[in-house]
Amino acid sequence: MSNANTIWDSRNGYGVVSRSFHWLMALLFLWQFMSAILHLFARGSAVFTFFWSAHQQLGFALLVLVLLRGVWGLLNAGRRPHKDGLMGKAAMLGHLGIYALMFAIPVLALIRAYGRGRGFSFLGMPIFDAAGVQNETLNSIGSALHGPLGWALLAVVVCHVFMALVHHFALRDDTLRHMTGHKSKG
Repeated sequence: MSNANTIWDSRNGYGVVSRSFHWLMALLFLWQFMSAILHLFARGSAVFTFFWSAHQQLGFALLVLVLLRGVWGLLNAGRRPHKDGLMGKAAMLGHLGIYALMFAIPVLALIRAYGRGRGFSFLGMPIFDAAGVQNETLNSIGSALHGPLGWALLAVVVCHVFMALVHHFALRDDTLRHMTGHKSKG
């Protein structure tokens, strides 16, 4: 049985809402990672400017999406596909780590902006006004952790993708199908 057109998740797969959150956020994170890599290796180039110009706005959008996705996940907690045993526990811990990083990284960017005395607006809507006064403690915390945790998230996402491919091609189970909406093979 497939969840291709259902809203709610089930043991057989994720519903259209969960899959939409997943793949939209995957695309936005791909953009964010590309902008960070270009920031490191091609700062000042036209392609860097193109990607980097949206970094803050997409970061905040991802924060909103991770909060919405978290609420949606809680509403579906008893319905979702899961594995038993060690693989299931590892998957659960990996997903918790991804969620923690997806939340912490943009929050740290906001803390840094506030600590620098800057305001922040999302799509023209003020989130907080410029304080005009710097708070070095907040700035230091945000500056010290935002980048390294971003790279840690990239590493965890690479492992996540790798394991999805291992499940699909080596273990030949339905793990990847759960997130693509394709019918299980069995």
